[in-house]
Amino acid sequence: MYARIIKFTLLAMAAVVLAAGLGACSKGGGKRVVIKGSTTVLPITQKAAEDFKKSTGISVFVEGSGSGNGVKALLEGGCDIANSSREMKPEEMALAAKKEIQVKEIIVAYDMIVPIVHPSNPLKNITLDQLKAIYNGSITNWKQVGGGNEKIVVVSRDTSSGTYEIWNEKVMKKSDVRKDALLQASNGAIVTTVAGNPKSIGYIGFGYLNDTVKPVTVNGIQTTIENGKSGKYSISRKLYMYVNDKNLSDVSKQFIDFLLGKEGQKIVKEVGYIQL
Repeated sequence: MYARIIKFTLLAMAAVVLAAGLGACSKGGGKRVVIKGSTTVLPITQKAAEDFKKSTGISVFVEGSGSGNGVKALLEGGCDIANSSREMKPEEMALAAKKEIQVKEIIVAYDMIVPIVHPSNPLKNITLDQLKAIYNGSITNWKQVGGGNEKIVVVSRDTSSGTYEIWNEKVMKKSDVRKDALLQASNGAIVTTVAGNPKSIGYIGFGYLNDTVKPVTVNGIQTTIENGKSGKYSISRKLYMYVNDKNLSDVSKQFIDFLLGKEGQKIVKEVGYIQL
């Protein structure tokens, strides 16, 4: 599982370049699918797109730019499918209704948001209260949570991220992240930042864990697939795709059926997430 992060980062970069030149979403029965949104769902979608094209010849273009941007693209007609690592917000649903967009929500996998530190950090476990205190600035030194006498460098996702939304809800309880936090645009960027700074802490989707960073248990609960699926691990979530069911193309439906089927769910497991 750990080695794949490099592959997915490179594929994601290539996918963004490809998607940028595509313009609006495919129309009607067009033989391509355009997907935008969550970088958490990106590894699943990218691998599924590769295998889907091999078996059908249909191209699926994927862009990872954050859940909020994916939903926005769907509402503006800029994609066929919006990847999201959080539920659509009431105001987004209201806008969809105003535009007469028939939103359909599809759960494609389960995930856990995992706190990570540099491998040299002795920290093994942390509580939800300690995480909140670190991220709101109440705790500023590693010695306050059992580490060395060093200032904590906080790394967070930007506000367009579904991962940020879940972190804000389940960890921060809607309180603000400290103003000097290093904001990153993707899971991969957080991995790179934490791997390069022994004083840092970040959080990522389960599928992005690799051996350049160290996962930390939360409230003593291990980040296992069983704990994530059961909800025992406290920062668990569902991963979504959203579509406009009113004009969903046949090829888009075919891709979604592929992802929800046996082959697609095998991919979910292969890239490190939790199957339905």
